[in-house]
Amino acid sequence: MFLAKVKGNIVSSHKNEHLNGHKLMLVREIDLNGNFINNKDMVSLDLIDSGIGDKVIVVKDGFSVKQILGHQNAPANTIIVGIVDNIEVEE
Repeated sequence: MFLAKVKGNIVSSHKNEHLNGHKLMLVREIDLNGNFINNKDMVSLDLIDSGIGDKVIVVKDGFSVKQILGHQNAPANTIIVGIVDNIEVEE
């Protein structure tokens, strides 16, 4: 699980039948200050209606994604599971 920022949405006229009806978002991992950690974007399923610019919690584990979707057929290994409103770090 990691923090990420939504950079964009993916529009696809054709996709796997088990992904139909699910939003695909482009995300990149961030640190606790909201800075990008690397230059590697990832495509994530979005079942919680996040938007571009949102800080989100992403799970990167194919088994967990399949449990959340309720079936083993979707070819996905990342999913957005929460939108982050605020981050507080105690020093």
